[in-house]
Amino acid sequence: MLARPHKRTRPRSALKRAFVVLAAVLTAGTTLMATTASASGGANYVALGDSYSSGVGAGSYISSSGNCLRSTNAYSQLWANSHSPASYVSVACSGATTQDVLNNQLSALSPSTTLVSITIGGNDVGFANTMQTCVLGSTSDCLNAINAATAQANSILPGRLASTYAAIRSAAPNARVVVLDYPEFYDLSNSWICPGLSTTDRKALNNAADLLDSIIQTQANNAGFSFADVKGRFQGHELCDFFNEWLHSVNISDVTESYHPTADGHSGGYLPAMTAITG
Repeated sequence: MLARPHKRTRPRSALKRAFVVLAAVLTAGTTLMATTASASGGANYVALGDSYSSGVGAGSYISSSGNCLRSTNAYSQLWANSHSPASYVSVACSGATTQDVLNNQLSALSPSTTLVSITIGGNDVGFANTMQTCVLGSTSDCLNAINAATAQANSILPGRLASTYAAIRSAAPNARVVVLDYPEFYDLSNSWICPGLSTTDRKALNNAADLLDSIIQTQANNAGFSFADVKGRFQGHELCDFFNEWLHSVNISDVTESYHPTADGHSGGYLPAMTAITG
């Protein structure tokens, strides 16, 4: 009679390791779900920043926001509409600089704040005035204004952003902070058939926007914040992309909205950039 083969058994140590791995996977999954929940439905969300966050150009302004021109079409409001956070407030304001954030907006933050978004920096270097000079002046005037603005961006903006981001972290130590940047303004591939500024002006303005975004990204990374780049999302929807533009060109009847995202720019550009980070 042949001997029955021995039944192979899994050593207890191997079983124990398997249970440890399974527990780790389950814990990671639970943590991921909790993180996603804290960034959406359970979030205490505060939107900070300048006109690109308040929603200038998107229309449907909230009368109580006064000259800050907060829009119900701003990306932060759209995010709140789709994620139903535990709380949401926007204190973003048209024309805000880093100093305005420090003086007037930080009070909206607290240790219970779990999500913050911000666009800031353009007004610190007078970018709005630079755009106006380029529209109303000669190419020489435009390039001189851009050179002055980029010199300021290189010299003063890194320090101002670093101080502002540090203050945000101090005021909201438990928050995830999402820093969004600015789009390029012109599709240069269509510049030759696009009326208005010269291609030289447009290229210089795009380069200035890229520099500004690069400084913002570097300082956001240094602060340990999440950086959301919107430039790629605006490609094909810049000025000179006829009938597909997500940016306002110069509007003499309402200069404030010039070079700001439309409602489509917020829903199609800024909101997806925000959601890509927060879920």
